[in-house]
Amino acid sequence: MWPKRFNRQTLPASYLLASCLLLALVLWLAFGDMQRFRTEAPDATETAEQPLRVEVSERKRQPYVPQLVAQGQLEAAQEVDLRTSISGFVQEKPVRLGQRVSAGETLLILDNDALPKRLEQARANLALAQAELAGAENLRRRELISQPEYLRLQAELSRSVAEVAELSRQLDDTRPAAPFDGTLDRLDVALGELLQPGEVWGRLIDDRTLTGTAWVSQLQVGKLSPGLPVTARLLGGATLEGKLSHIASRAEEETRSFYIEVTLDNPEHRRLAGGSAEFTVTLPPEQVHTLSPALLTLNAQSNLSVKHLDANDTVLQTPVTLVSADTERAYVTGLPELVRLITLGGGLVDVGQQVNAVAAEASPDEAPNDVQGER
Repeated sequence: MWPKRFNRQTLPASYLLASCLLLALVLWLAFGDMQRFRTEAPDATETAEQPLRVEVSERKRQPYVPQLVAQGQLEAAQEVDLRTSISGFVQEKPVRLGQRVSAGETLLILDNDALPKRLEQARANLALAQAELAGAENLRRRELISQPEYLRLQAELSRSVAEVAELSRQLDDTRPAAPFDGTLDRLDVALGELLQPGEVWGRLIDDRTLTGTAWVSQLQVGKLSPGLPVTARLLGGATLEGKLSHIASRAEEETRSFYIEVTLDNPEHRRLAGGSAEFTVTLPPEQVHTLSPALLTLNAQSNLSVKHLDANDTVLQTPVTLVSADTERAYVTGLPELVRLITLGGGLVDVGQQVNAVAAEASPDEAPNDVQGER
């Protein structure tokens, strides 16, 4: 019974419409989509998860010549400060500043007139000692000389020989000679100037060959060996060719880096000693795969690795060794000769997972390898 003063005819039309919609919703929730009700179980193929789709690119090993680049400086292969060994006044300067000289050529003459006379006397004493010892030899054979006297004469001869040698050396020191072929790069002395023993008066440089020095890190030094070709690039853009001549066996404690030396030819005697240079060492060639650095991952052992597929489209992850890299390309070893590299979707799949492989479009990192420097 409708309440008093309220009957069905008085209900608004919107109430009736809302009641119908509510009734329809209840029926739909109760029975659902009748077309989805079946009397038989669905096929297994309908419930199986579809394999993930990844893009794959086939890559082959390619020859690659890695390089190591280090900053350093150039020095003359031979350089020496010229010092006096004896005191004396500068009497002559037979060689001009900047002049090229040969080994053994006299560079300076000091005045010491007393030495020649002392040397002449010492040579006379030596001749006398030799004659006395020769006479003593005859007397000794006839047992006409005592043993102490004979030994005294031998000692006198030895003293005379030593005196002649010392005075000869001192006389030679008054005329210092070039120890090697080179250029008289400095001559800091004037005529009449008194030089004392140990005083520096000049500098001799042989710059036909230059020595380049630099430092390399612990990671780089293992790739080096003596004899590797080196190109030195100078500040002006010119280059010199040479070879790696020395690698330190021990790292410096402060920097943990290794000292290296490079021997470079300078046949034109260009003034380069003391300047800086960039050394590019060409390392032995290797067979590598080229890929984007973004495709490098870490495996469970925290080793650098790459994900790829086998012939059955199963995901593999192989450790690799990084030979060189820049912002666009990485050069690695350790992969098979021909590898199906996952270029897109590798981060979404796991090792051993079956995937749906789709060929990827060619990318710049598939271009032929060229020589790349490693800094």
